Amino acid sequence: MAQHVNLFEKGETVTIKETGETVTISKYKYIKNMKRFSYIVKEHPKTFYFEEELEKI
Repeated sequence: MAQHVNLFEKGETVTIKETGETVTISKYKYIKNMKRFSYIVKEHPKTFYFEEELEKI
């Protein structure tokens, strides 16, 4: 089984590339059929982001 490694950790502060907003990761999940991680941020709990939409500060 392949090992999947997420780019961001729970509690980590990151920037949303599109808006430049600084946010905090509240949870993440691997989406098997899309083969990538989705992230929920504390500031926008009803929206999810993929790794390519976020960047480390």
